[in-house]
Amino acid sequence: MSIVQQLQALRDGLRTSDRLPVVFLGHGSPMNAIEDNDYARSWAALGHALPRPQAILVVSAHWMTQGSTLVDISRMPRTIHDFYGFPDELFAQQYPAPGTPEMAQEVVSLLASHHAEGDDSWGLDHGAWSVLKFLYPEADVPVFQLSIDMSKDLVHHREIGEALKELRERGVLILGSGNVVHNLRTMRRGGLPYDWAEEFDAVFADRLTAGDHAALTDRAALGTLFAMAHPSPDHYLPALTVAGASDPKDRLMFMNTSIDIGSVSMRSFIYY
Repeated sequence: MSIVQQLQALRDGLRTSDRLPVVFLGHGSPMNAIEDNDYARSWAALGHALPRPQAILVVSAHWMTQGSTLVDISRMPRTIHDFYGFPDELFAQQYPAPGTPEMAQEVVSLLASHHAEGDDSWGLDHGAWSVLKFLYPEADVPVFQLSIDMSKDLVHHREIGEALKELRERGVLILGSGNVVHNLRTMRRGGLPYDWAEEFDAVFADRLTAGDHAALTDRAALGTLFAMAHPSPDHYLPALTVAGASDPKDRLMFMNTSIDIGSVSMRSFIYY
């Protein structure tokens, strides 16, 4: 099925449900935010298929905390350029969406058992705005971010999604942004994907399709393959949160299933 057919199926499916989808996007290089490529075009097409939510909660690989889960409660989240060595055009990018302190505080309450706290020092990092600029280019939907606590195990991040699942019934789009495979130490520009990158990507897709989320949080069982795919798990954790926010009644759609620069999976998926 082509991406056009997939997105038509997504639109048709969403017409019959009041529950918002939950989305994970492989964001890859920050340059995707300013380049006209297949990834950017697919995100724009996805934006046309998605409904307009009341708010967007982003779980980005780039807001990492230690020992706490923070929720951005700022009224006007700043656009963060959390990278270096890129063209001035990229640093000039702004995504001036408003925040939603009231909904953010509700999320703090929902995650009380996970010791969540409100925070107004962050904003929107490139894991958020580099894809949001295509999904909702007018920046007119309130957005707020949730941090990933790097001190916690994989199961914790799936449980975060489970705790947030009810937001889907309340007009909140949960958006995860990271990469299913992310090893920049081994990247090779223009090169073929590594065998281990394709293998982990395939294992992830198979387990997700089977609904075996427990297998995706079993670091020991994933073994050395996980260690190769993720020297640090930061880009993997948002995918677990999105999986946790899914429902057994959901349908699952994949898009952008390629491996970029040899060792970064751009695989994205939507539960709807």
